[in-house]
Amino acid sequence: MGPGLITLDTSGIFVLANRKDPHHRRAVAVVDGDRGPLVVPAAILSELGFVIGRRLGDVALDRVLASFEAGELTLDCGDDDTPRIRALLARYADLRLGVADAAVVACAERRGGRVLTFDRPDFDVVAGEGRLTVLP
Repeated sequence: MGPGLITLDTSGIFVLANRKDPHHRRAVAVVDGDRGPLVVPAAILSELGFVIGRRLGDVALDRVLASFEAGELTLDCGDDDTPRIRALLARYADLRLGVADAAVVACAERRGGRVLTFDRPDFDVVAGEGRLTVLP
């Protein structure tokens, strides 16, 4: 078992939900080899709903939402993350990081620093500060 607590990015959840994705097995191995919990920043819920619903359909979206109800995914509201989100958006303006990714970074920094994402270009740059570990 790994050290626990992984913050999930939309791309990480998408790959976990999509059995046809070429990275699906790697993503499953990461979460299965860990003691959890799996944390999702509330700030990405709209993005998550849009991406999963549009690309995988309503049934897949319902399965993801049911994962919250079942306690497989933990929602993190990040009530005090706004200053860090703003700082990340300013620092990485050239990346066009976006609020959702900045919220994932802020949440992960606060909760252990590990992020499951397949949006590597942006997250690898931010991880260069030494406060994040990008998985897989």
